[in-house]
Amino acid sequence: MSKNKTKYYVVWDGHNPDIYDSWEACKLQIKGYPQAKYKSFPNKETAVEAFNMGFYEFSRLKRLDKLKPQLPKDVILNSISVDAASSGNPGIMEYRGVDTMSKKVMFYKGPFEQATNNIGEFLALVHGLAFLKKQQSNRIIYSDSKIAIGWVYKKKCNSKLQRTRKNKDVFELVERAEQWLKTNTYTTKIVKWPTKLWGEIPADFGRKR
Repeated sequence: MSKNKTKYYVVWDGHNPDIYDSWEACKLQIKGYPQAKYKSFPNKETAVEAFNMGFYEFSRLKRLDKLKPQLPKDVILNSISVDAASSGNPGIMEYRGVDTMSKKVMFYKGPFEQATNNIGEFLALVHGLAFLKKQQSNRIIYSDSKIAIGWVYKKKCNSKLQRTRKNKDVFELVERAEQWLKTNTYTTKIVKWPTKLWGEIPADFGRKR
């Protein structure tokens, strides 16, 4: 089997933007296309996440991932970290989960037109739980949000945000997250990231919220 068969190719900007499982198929989509945007990935899951977030967001996060400050010695490296960011409260919101040690993005969702930071933190945690359960992983999850952790344990997002046309998609995700918590069991340990002691969580978006 050729080496390329194990790779997946994301074409963000080409004749037919999509995910391709061979270099030959990818090459057809970028040949003759001005300033085509594409990249190879080692597995389909990573390729899907990169394709969904778009080229510019992927490029921005990739640059952030190059900043790898030394982690405190007490951090459990066999873990993922989740965080959310919102521009305003409510405002435009996004969330992600990263490998705690490398800061490699494991999943990313957004931006959503209207939500709160707490909702994003809640969705990030549930997404992380579902992600790790699907992988049958024994990793733990770090979150710096005491509120979101409490919501997860109660299986209920207790946000006071009112449902509107602008945040319909967010509320649909919240309902799905609550349903997942009510219908699934998990062994993943959720651990509060102590920001005052350790600094910003590795999944932090690197800007004031």
